[in-house]
Parts: sequence; C-alpha cells; structure tokens
Amino acid sequence: MRPAHALRALRAVAGRELHSFSRQPGRLMSALVRPLLWLLVFAAGFQNVFGMAIVEPYETYIPYSVYLVPGLLGMVALFNGMQSSLAMVYDREMGVMRLLLTAPLPRWWILLCKLAGGATLSLLQMLAFLLAAFLFRIDLDWRHLPAALPVFLLAAVMLGALGLVLSVYVKQLENFAGTMNFVIFPMFFLSTALYPLWKLQESGAWIVHAIARFNPFTHAVEAMRFALYGRALGESLAVVAGCAIAFFALALWGYDPQRGAARRPQGGPP
Repeated sequence: MRPAHALRALRAVAGRELHSFSRQPGRLMSALVRPLLWLLVFAAGFQNVFGMAIVEPYETYIPYSVYLVPGLLGMVALFNGMQSSLAMVYDREMGVMRLLLTAPLPRWWILLCKLAGGATLSLLQMLAFLLAAFLFRIDLDWRHLPAALPVFLLAAVMLGALGLVLSVYVKQLENFAGTMNFVIFPMFFLSTALYPLWKLQESGAWIVHAIARFNPFTHAVEAMRFALYGRALGESLAVVAGCAIAFFALALWGYDPQRGAARRPQGGPP
C-alpha cells in the first residue's frame, strides 16, 4: 500500500462520512438537544439529591451541572458511534461495504478510515456541545480544553470501534434498535456519567458499583473529567486505549472475507 493510495482512501472514506453528516443538519441538532436536556433538566432535578457540589475526585467543590458535562460528552460520542454503526449496517445491505472491502487496499486500513471519519464526527459534535454549555454559562475551566481534546478523541475512537463491532453482528436494520437498547442504556446508566462511584458505594449499591468500575464507558468519562481539570488519569486512559484496540481487532476479525459480515453465502456468486 503506497502512502498516496492510503491517503486517497482516507480522504474518500472519511470524507464520505463528513459529507453525509454535512447534508443532514438534523443530526447535529439531535446530537445537541439530547445532552442539553439532560444538562438543564436532570441537573436541576438532582441538584438537591447530590448536594450543591461533588467533592471527589478533585478534592474541591464543583456544581453538579459541571460534574455532568463529561458524562454527557460521552453520551454524544456513544450515540454517534451507534449511528455510524447503523450506517455501516445499511451500507452492507446496499452492497457498499462489500465494494469497499474488495478494494485493493488492506482491510484494516479501510475499517480504520471508517473509524477515523466517525471519531472525527464525534469530536466535532462534542465541541459543539461544549460551545452550547459555554453559552448556558456552565462554569468549566476552559483553560484545559486544548489539552483535553486528545482524550476526547481517544474516547470517541473507543466508542466508534464498539460501533464497528456491533455492525459486524447486527445482520438487519430491523434488529438494530433493540441492540442499541442493550448497549447504550446499560453502558450509560451503569457508569459514572450521572453519579460518582463513591456515591454508589455510600448508598450500598454494591452490584452497580462493581459493574460501573469495570465499565469501559466509566473510564472514558473519568478520563475526560480529569482532563477538563488539567489532570491525566493514567489507569482510565490505558483502559480506554486497550478497549479501543480490542474492539477494532474484533471488528477486523468479523469483517474477514472468510467469516463474519463479509462472508459470501455458500453456492452464491463469486
């Protein structure tokens, strides 16, 4: 694979994702409305439940609305990863994925280009959400935002790779809604997106606490939460990077022409 061919494929595959998104302004609106409703309504409703501030993990007091922001950034990336997965299922039914996978380029590079396009879209939507949070006067420490962007991108890559895995095993569009419910809601609610781990432990929810500790989405949220305050959470960053590699490897295995989504039916045309 020559570098020129690799860059041309990246521009074509990832550019197709960005071009498709630019022609659907409703996707951006829906990506913003959902987390903003959670930020404005959920924060107001639970302010008295969790108190005026959350003490951990910063050893300082922060408003609950500020605590919610990293979890809602994760929500944006999670939903976009699932939408990218849905688009891949549609492309497979229409035959577009088969054409891509038969291109004279390594299969891993084609899937990586798809992942790069989806992760870029997630990052852009996360930045749009942060802009909306700024307009609503959410009191974040904006000085650390540039250093936090690589962490946002890493979380988007992990969740996009999870979407790639789902696109392998979801065979029909009709089954995708149910699959999303079994992935999105457990990952989001059994994490620290809405409440800190110490609060779960304090309330005696031991099972939820144990699941949340090992939830990859928890580590993505915590890595972004620490990054927004200028701190690096090494353990969570390692977990997110490891899960991204593992999910991508599973997707690559599933899209092998000898098995998984790219397999031809026996007796079918060559």
